[in-house]
Amino acid sequence: MNKDQLIGQIKSKKSFLCVGLDPVIENIPPHLLKYDNPILEFNKQIIDATHDLCVAYKPNTAFYECLGVQGWSTLTETWKYFPKEIFSIADAKRGDIGNTSNMYAEAFFNTEKSGMSFDSITVAPYMGEDSVVPFLQHKDKWVILLALTSNIGHKDFQLKETATEKLYESVIRTSSNWANSGQLMYVVGATRATEFQNIRKLAPNSFFLVPGVGAQGGSLDEVCEHGLNADCGLLINSSRGIIYASKGTDFAERAREEALKLQQQMESWLIKAKIIV
Repeated sequence: MNKDQLIGQIKSKKSFLCVGLDPVIENIPPHLLKYDNPILEFNKQIIDATHDLCVAYKPNTAFYECLGVQGWSTLTETWKYFPKEIFSIADAKRGDIGNTSNMYAEAFFNTEKSGMSFDSITVAPYMGEDSVVPFLQHKDKWVILLALTSNIGHKDFQLKETATEKLYESVIRTSSNWANSGQLMYVVGATRATEFQNIRKLAPNSFFLVPGVGAQGGSLDEVCEHGLNADCGLLINSSRGIIYASKGTDFAERAREEALKLQQQMESWLIKAKIIV
């Protein structure tokens, strides 16, 4: 999916919601345990209930990899179940020497080899340009680079001052030379809303993937106030607040209700920003 197609989906669905699919077997509704693959059934029902309200799905690959062969199969089958118009994000946070990154790119982008072809992957920038470029060499695929995250430990490195700027600012400024805003996004945590104005100045045309709204305490309104650009430029992720809205047989309906609340907020902001009428 290219940038124009993503913007088109945002305008069409009046939403910039990304649903995080991070299921834990202990947390899914007990009645699903009768299925041969409870997590896959959980994912399918969440997707069925929310796909018209969101523009992206983001499975965190660790929640699947920890289950071994069946987990990898579940991730593959989940990707196959995504509607074609959905922007898919492999939240894998990869980043290694170039040769290894090339293999990671094949794993998540080459359906002939791995059975999956996500639209994008999250990548850690610590090892520099040669660890990121292999992902960017895949046509119409996106890198979502970690910039300023929502976890407590972000300050250990990301806020460290270099000679002229903070480290996360250097990440954004330097990486902007590796690809344009049609292939490179940034992860910016919702709990860092006070930094959004500064980050938007550094990357005025880029999309930001924004985790941390909902269960982690981030404010959608604050993010939109400081982070929206003329194309929207935001994908706001919600995981637990949607997928775990209920542990009963009504879990999918309740997930839809929570997704709808966010979609309606987002629609108001899109109208306010004159992105839609």
